[in-house]
Amino acid sequence: MEPLRPSDHIDADALAAERAAERDDQEASGDARGASAAIAQPALGAVGWLRFAWRQLTSMRTALVLLLLLAVAAIPGSLVPQRSADPNGVVQYREDNPELFDILDTLQVFDTYTSVWFSAIYLLLFVSLIGCIIPRTLHHARALRSAPPKTPARLGRLVGYRTMDAPATVEQALDAAHAELRRRRYRVARYGDSLSAERGYLRETGNLVFHMALVGVLATIGFAGGFAYNGQKVLVQDQTFVNQLTSYDSFNPGRFFDDARLDAYGIRLDEFSAEYGLDQTTGIVQPLDFTAAVTVTENGEQRERVIKVNEPIDLAGTRLYLLGNGFAPVVTVRDAAGEVVFSEPVAFLPQDANLTSLGIIKVPDGLDEQLGMIGFFYPSALPLESGALTSIYPEPDQPVLTLNAFTGDLGLDDGVPRNAYALDTDDLEQITGGDTGTDSLVLGLGQSADLPNGIGSVEFTALPRFVSVDIHHDPTQAGVLVSSLLILGGLVVSLWVPRRRMWVTATATDDGVRLQYAGLARGDDPGLEQAVADLADAHSQRLAPTLES
Repeated sequence: MEPLRPSDHIDADALAAERAAERDDQEASGDARGASAAIAQPALGAVGWLRFAWRQLTSMRTALVLLLLLAVAAIPGSLVPQRSADPNGVVQYREDNPELFDILDTLQVFDTYTSVWFSAIYLLLFVSLIGCIIPRTLHHARALRSAPPKTPARLGRLVGYRTMDAPATVEQALDAAHAELRRRRYRVARYGDSLSAERGYLRETGNLVFHMALVGVLATIGFAGGFAYNGQKVLVQDQTFVNQLTSYDSFNPGRFFDDARLDAYGIRLDEFSAEYGLDQTTGIVQPLDFTAAVTVTENGEQRERVIKVNEPIDLAGTRLYLLGNGFAPVVTVRDAAGEVVFSEPVAFLPQDANLTSLGIIKVPDGLDEQLGMIGFFYPSALPLESGALTSIYPEPDQPVLTLNAFTGDLGLDDGVPRNAYALDTDDLEQITGGDTGTDSLVLGLGQSADLPNGIGSVEFTALPRFVSVDIHHDPTQAGVLVSSLLILGGLVVSLWVPRRRMWVTATATDDGVRLQYAGLARGDDPGLEQAVADLADAHSQRLAPTLES
């Protein structure tokens, strides 16, 4: 035997070998008790598995993991354009990345926030948070109604323990301690010759408010967001937009949208002005300000309003944002007899900072053949050495319009929606520009040119401006704002309010009373020891006038 071990020490290896030998003897003798050596786990069953799954889902750890997954799942929505916010961007992405587009579209990446996988995470997080909050709220409500716990028998084991002798009675000491604890906003209960006090339940209240407000954000976005809608409209100068479904260029409704919810109003673009500055170091034109002056008609009344970038206007529960601007040349097409068959402003989409713009003109009726034209507009045209044109300034100092014309079936009679800003030329015959041997049509403001084959003529008639406006209705703003403020408030309270318990005992002595103080915190509380000391000092000062009287 080792000298440092007691005589009755049991060696673990020897004990294990002895028990193994006993099991072998039991198996050899057929003792039924040998079968009980293995631990038998009870079967959970269907109800048990459901209970287990529910407890796992409603744990705070699962809620935090789901919250992290929701943040990660939202990343694709910021990397690629979304159909709900930027339908034109989705179309452009498809043209730029046709193969990748099909894969991402199958995965619902262009509809991230309404996709199956994002909705699944969203709903699981919603259920998890509710499952966490309900039992914690019930427990907190019971705790608020219950009295502070009884005084521990050995205060010397707790934080900040200290003693003090005072020439007072037990009743005087406890009454003074009770008053001081109440002044410090403690809930106090007396147990014999001791006081038990606690405070800081506001910390758990703030924690619950934080989680309830988080559920409020999810519920507001998930439910009230279904009534939201946003649409885009290209509004040409002197044209009026009426808030009805058929007037939008593109429209993205929520899942609960009803067109009867569109409030009646109208907007007319009166004037658009832009300010530019020239960077002296780079020579690049910089936009300084954009202003759209509009006339709003609502409830039979008209009033003038101004829309600027980052300065939208609110109108009948919607908010109107100024997104872009450009030129909408009025192109007039006449047939061979000189009769006007087409005369409309056509929005040309800017391609660079100097507003070199691309536009599509489609004339389906009035000529011997349908006519399509791809045009470039140059506000301040300047010829290059190659013979091509460029714009050197975004204001129309020298406006020039160039057109390449095509004839044939434009596909407008097939019953299939067509992009107004694209022209499919695969089945069309080009009659100007390119390899046709006929120069492109080059028109200054007020000029006209004949089309080949005597089919008619084209005129650059006028040059109004256009603006693109985003009309957004979001009923979630108020709910999300209130919930966000509650989240912030609950978080601040839960972080800064300490949960503490304090105890004061009074024991009668020959010279008066011996007082004992101690505290206990739920969680980390570096200020607890000092709080106990402050209580003892304040209690001593409160006792002094009592004793003098």
